[in-house]
Amino acid sequence: MTLHYRLAGAEGDVVSTFGGKPATLTVGSGWLSPALEQRLLGLAEGERATFELAAGEAFGERNPEMLQWVTRKLLDEVGDPDERYAVGEVVQFPAPEGNGQYAGAVAEVRDDGAVRFDFNHPLAGRAVTFEVQIVGIL
Repeated sequence: MTLHYRLAGAEGDVVSTFGGKPATLTVGSGWLSPALEQRLLGLAEGERATFELAAGEAFGERNPEMLQWVTRKLLDEVGDPDERYAVGEVVQFPAPEGNGQYAGAVAEVRDDGAVRFDFNHPLAGRAVTFEVQIVGIL
């Protein structure tokens, strides 16, 4: 399936492909959450729809265990030793075994250089607006 989509919380867009290149995905591949994929079922090529999902439905509830401290030593090993981190900044990390990346938002920076990252999805625990336009069905 090829589509344009927009995910937004109360504060506005988090991600949008409208105005750019559409995304191509296979339903059931895990690229989108099951709640979002469920909204795609039955949509026809060319159709545009907007769905409102309740808080936590799209990306689950916020998990306090996903807030984790990372030492400055480790940050220097996986990134730029001269990097200065600011609250709210999103940082990409290499996944174990080099299989892609994952991201965390800076939640707090200690004087010793350690950084507390929030690895929850930015829309976890929030109501989400999911807008989609089906470009093509493969």
